[in-house]
Amino acid sequence: MSTPDFEAAIAEIRTRDPRYAREVYIFVFESLAYTQRALGRSHHVTGQELLDGIRALAQEQFGYLARTVFNEWGVHTTGDFGRLVFNLVQANLMGKQDSDTPEDFENHYDFAEAFERDWRPDTVARVTANAPEGFDEGAFGDPGGPPDAGHGDDHGDDVDISEDDAL
Repeated sequence: MSTPDFEAAIAEIRTRDPRYAREVYIFVFESLAYTQRALGRSHHVTGQELLDGIRALAQEQFGYLARTVFNEWGVHTTGDFGRLVFNLVQANLMGKQDSDTPEDFENHYDFAEAFERDWRPDTVARVTANAPEGFDEGAFGDPGGPPDAGHGDDHGDDVDISEDDAL
């Protein structure tokens, strides 16, 4: 993912919209790949599906500190993820369907509840309890699951981050 064209595009986005850190754009791409694997898809996911994947991956990677990490990156609500995604769409780094809007990301979950109040080590297992039909609960539900289910250090071949670019 860290190519000169990608870095230039992210720098351009951040010039237009400096609210968000470079790292959160990479995390959005990681979350997209994570969500696609969990859903068994290689194409479009909805805003709500992506937000569920973002929450699960953040809990897996950052645990109780997920909200703190997001705050450091300039992300305070699920609506911020909509703005991030549409920044990427405007830069032609992500695609969208005609029906997709930034509002699809608004008020999906409260960060304090999702990342702090309700967090316990088994939270990842509960993230998909109200997932849409067809959602592969096992892919997000077992933090100790196999790497091909989107767990552990395997974040898929879709995202290539060099050691210098690691979060």
